[in-house]
Amino acid sequence: MSDAAPPRRIWLCADDYGLSPGVNRAIRDLIERGRLNATSVMVVGPSIGRDEVGALRTAAANSPRCAIGLHVTLTAPFRPLTMHFQPLEGGMFLAFPKLLRAGLLWRLDPEIIRAELMVQLAAFNEAFGRPPDFVDGHQHAQLFPQVRDAFLAAVKEAAPTAWVRQGGRNQPLGRRLGAPKALFLDILSAQFRRRAGRAGIAFNPGFAGAYDFSRQSDFGTLMRQFLDGLPEDGLIMCHPGFVDEILVSLDPLTAQREHEHAFLGGEQFPRLLAANKVTLG
Repeated sequence: MSDAAPPRRIWLCADDYGLSPGVNRAIRDLIERGRLNATSVMVVGPSIGRDEVGALRTAAANSPRCAIGLHVTLTAPFRPLTMHFQPLEGGMFLAFPKLLRAGLLWRLDPEIIRAELMVQLAAFNEAFGRPPDFVDGHQHAQLFPQVRDAFLAAVKEAAPTAWVRQGGRNQPLGRRLGAPKALFLDILSAQFRRRAGRAGIAFNPGFAGAYDFSRQSDFGTLMRQFLDGLPEDGLIMCHPGFVDEILVSLDPLTAQREHEHAFLGGEQFPRLLAANKVTLG
């Protein structure tokens, strides 16, 4: 008998399903080819009608292991589903730096946020006929002060069997200090994990996928770094997509989405998983 350890199972989650037709198409393509095993859906996105929901459900049903979650959205340029949400700018959510600042200064109303999240959870349930498998947040808003308590309360009430995404990494301190964005997520996630644990809500034990989207980065090199040290059931977030007019109008992350799709759909990716003894199955 071989003493070789079985491969680690991880979650590779494509964020932003519902953002644009090109993003949706790229995500479904990778799910159908077994290159993703999770995606999170923006119910406030402009491209999440009945046909797009049906196509995703079909793709996931034909995949041996694919979770569908809710991508809670609380930042611009998107608009709330509830009528009396505050604060807003021009009828839209605040930009994420302003939302973070408001939370740090204790200027948000958690009950207003919880009400919006309950409606987003209900919209997911109506679209897919069931609660989400997991719940995460666009631009990591679920980790922000004041938002996190409302987020966990809503999940506990409306999707008690779902797990939630935390953004802390399993890496030595020296490596974490070299990535300011990821280090900031580590700090926010420490409080989030404690609160989720007290609420009895499961969360991913490790996280990777944060990088500087404004730089031209080689996604294959980044993926090797993401896989290094990621534990069993750890999560890597990604953002594959095809660029279209709707995407360009809503999000600054455009061409890099196509680079991510090309790598995840290419020949190198399965070899990289095998070399790291990792599986999505």
